[in-house]
Amino acid sequence: MSNSWRTPAWGIMLPSLHYLCRRIPHIPIASVGLVRRYLSWENEQRCRGLLKASTARYRKETVGAAVLVSLCSVAGDPAILYTLRSNALTGLYKGEVSFPGGKRDDSDQDAITTALRETHEELGIELKEDCVWGIMRPLPDRTNMMVAPVLANLGPLENLMLKPNPHEVETVFTLSFSHLLQEKNQGYTHFCRDGVYSHTMPVLLHGPHRVWGLTAVITDLTLELLVPGKYRRRSYVVGRR
Repeated sequence: MSNSWRTPAWGIMLPSLHYLCRRIPHIPIASVGLVRRYLSWENEQRCRGLLKASTARYRKETVGAAVLVSLCSVAGDPAILYTLRSNALTGLYKGEVSFPGGKRDDSDQDAITTALRETHEELGIELKEDCVWGIMRPLPDRTNMMVAPVLANLGPLENLMLKPNPHEVETVFTLSFSHLLQEKNQGYTHFCRDGVYSHTMPVLLHGPHRVWGLTAVITDLTLELLVPGKYRRRSYVVGRR
C-alpha cells in the first residue's frame, strides 16, 4: 500500500483525511491494532532504549552526512516517507529514491541537526528534536562517505504541509508498513566479487518507485528494529550478521 504526491512548483498540502481514506484499500479490523502498534508509545520507548548508546556516540562523533528516516502515518496507517530526488541535481544520486537528508554543514552540531536542517530545506517542514527516536549506526554510501540514519516520527501527514523544494525533490511518497512487510514486495540482489559472494542488498518493490541501494538497506535495518520477529533482514552489512 503506497501513496505518492507530485511536487508542484508552489509546494503541496496533503489531502484531507477523508480523501486519503477513499484512496486506501480497506484494512481488516483484526489487523489494525497490530499495524498501529508499530508507532506506539511502547515501541517508541523500546527503540529509543536500543538506540541510546549509538545516539550518544554519534552525537559526539562527526559523520559526513545524515538522513531522516521519516516514520509517519497516513489515514492511521503507519508508513515510511521517501523522496524521489530531482533529475536536475548533479551527482550520483539524482533521480533516485532517498530519505530527506544530505551532507553535514560546518555549523551543524551533530547528525540530528544535519538531518532536521536538510529535511526543512527539502520538504519545507520544521521538526522539533523531540520527534527523533535516535541515531542508527552510520553506513557508507557509494563514495564511502559515512551516512547517519536519524530515526524520527513525523506524526500524521494530514497534519503537515509539505512544500518540497522543486530543485531537489521530484516526488514525495510513502510506503505503508503493511506494504513493506509483505514478502511479495521484498526483493534482494546477491553481489559477487571475482566469483566469490560479497554481500546482499535488499530491493523494495511494487511501490510508486523502486527503493534500492543505501535507502533500501536503511529501510531494511529500520524494519528489523521496529518489527522484531516479523521481518527478516535481507541485507548483509559489514559488522552485522
